[in-house]
Amino acid sequence: MKIALTAKGWEIPTWIENLNKLLPEAEVCLSDNLGNREEIDYALAWKGDTAFLNDLPNLKAVFSLGAGVEFLTQEPNLPDVPIVRVIGDDLTARMCEYVVLNVLMHHRHCLRRLDQQASKDWVQRPDAAAEDFRVGMLGIGVLGLAAARKLQNLGYRVSGWSRSAKEIEGLDTYHGAGGLEAMLGKTDILVCLLPHTPETEGILNLDLFKKLAKDGPLGGGVIINAGRGKLQVETDIVTAINQGVLAGASLDVFEQEPLPADSPLWELPNVIITPHIAAVSAPYATTKCIVEQIKRNEAGEPMVGIVDRNAGY
Repeated sequence: MKIALTAKGWEIPTWIENLNKLLPEAEVCLSDNLGNREEIDYALAWKGDTAFLNDLPNLKAVFSLGAGVEFLTQEPNLPDVPIVRVIGDDLTARMCEYVVLNVLMHHRHCLRRLDQQASKDWVQRPDAAAEDFRVGMLGIGVLGLAAARKLQNLGYRVSGWSRSAKEIEGLDTYHGAGGLEAMLGKTDILVCLLPHTPETEGILNLDLFKKLAKDGPLGGGVIINAGRGKLQVETDIVTAINQGVLAGASLDVFEQEPLPADSPLWELPNVIITPHIAAVSAPYATTKCIVEQIKRNEAGEPMVGIVDRNAGY
């Protein structure tokens, strides 16, 4: 068995070491040194140059090393083989932690509390209860639904939106353009975990922000984007914060990464900036999930997490 690997910006030796440990019978090669291309059985990729995938005649599947797969689905000449998304407890837990943390940060006014600490200000300002907050999830796939359940366990009122209709027990769901507008009007904190597609690009814009509820505990909407940077229009976020359309934001992804030092987002009030770390793939845990999938496929069993390129989100 031969596996091709590419991972832009990541520690390649660590991934190779884990593959060798968990699948010692496999030969691992890098995308720029494939050798006999007919011998490649599987490919593991995270962004970078994916054109090498187009000429692997015996390729059985392509695995994304991270949560996103759009860099693969948008590859114009990708062979007709399964694209497999990593669905692992580690990745899911990390995203849930990020979402819950940032909902709580805004709910409990943590930035204001830190300012109070810095100025030695002992003023007790009560916070609303979790049940007073309406949280809307844009994207209710594996990660979105897991985060929604965690928030429900804490007492938040949670609803979810997807492009196509989904029936999910215990969760109010909306779909399509009409459903999105209806959910926004009942949302105090909007969490975005959508993939980047032509339909979702720029979805987090000023028009959308204006549709968020204004009668909630924060006096305006808050957005949390841990999906993809191209989902948001950053000039609109700046405008919305400065004009009071948004009460706050947590942003983990950006149109340009790293976020330029001169971006006004850095200094906006009640905005939390993190450097794309919401659900960083841990090499060992991710490799373990992929190896399990490869073994399933080699044994003739169905793989989990195959991407439906025509499905809604």
